[in-house]
Amino acid sequence: MADLKLKDLKYLVAIADTRHFGQAAELCHVSQPTLSAQLRKLEEYLGVPLVERQPRRVMLTAAGEQIIVRARRIAEASDEIVEIARSHKDPLAGRLRIGFLPTIGPYLLPSIAPKIRKALPRLELMLYEYQTVPMLEKLRAGELDMGVLALPVEMDGLDSRELYEEPFVVAVPSDHPLTKKTQLRIEDLEGVTMLLLEDGHCLRDQALDACSRVDVNEKQDFRATSIETLRHMVATGAGVTLLPELASRGGYASPKGLTLRPFARPAPTRRIGAIWRRSSPRTAVIDAVARVIAEQVR
Repeated sequence: MADLKLKDLKYLVAIADTRHFGQAAELCHVSQPTLSAQLRKLEEYLGVPLVERQPRRVMLTAAGEQIIVRARRIAEASDEIVEIARSHKDPLAGRLRIGFLPTIGPYLLPSIAPKIRKALPRLELMLYEYQTVPMLEKLRAGELDMGVLALPVEMDGLDSRELYEEPFVVAVPSDHPLTKKTQLRIEDLEGVTMLLLEDGHCLRDQALDACSRVDVNEKQDFRATSIETLRHMVATGAGVTLLPELASRGGYASPKGLTLRPFARPAPTRRIGAIWRRSSPRTAVIDAVARVIAEQVR
């Protein structure tokens, strides 16, 4: 068993992730010949081939597919051991990998990043953007320490904390009849043409849910990939949309041709929360970051 080395298992994980020896070597900060040689030694030790080496592809063998599941667990556990030691030395220091929804990150980060740096000066933030499903996958796989996303989500193996509740506002073309009202009700959207994000964005589902009491006409030949695309399409007169309130502040206020209107109370809202692995050794710093975000948004 002494010949089964942790670094070799991490090389195998990198190959499984990239399906490419060169990219795997770069990911592991070793040369390609070194990585290839170590994988050969691992295969010799185990007595079975783990990968199929093809000119332009690398595939896992049947044995490799089974072993990689355990190798990931071992690699993740080793990383957690290191993080536990670091967290006991200085719980509020080190690197923290945080994922944000694309409909949250650009609008939240400008206000919270300086506050986090001030409150937690020894913390190094690594920031990423993912939609909900891949973010949950990366959290469970140990590739992210924390996620900031819309609740609720499937909590298998995860914990969460609500950070804030965000109302929606209505974005309408500046010449639209709805601009004559200072506040809108959901019923005012009856029969409007609604512009939405493409499938996979939770904001799409939230907007449809908010408008479920009225008959809106989703524009069938249009699916936006970002809030900014939605914003500019509204400005062209193509339809109306719902925007998160943070996406209507400061530099993200109305462009030419677009007008924003708030909802009368009670406004439709979305719940934004922090989420992390229940087994994470970084709960102290995750809680500290979550407090800064919640306080800043309030």
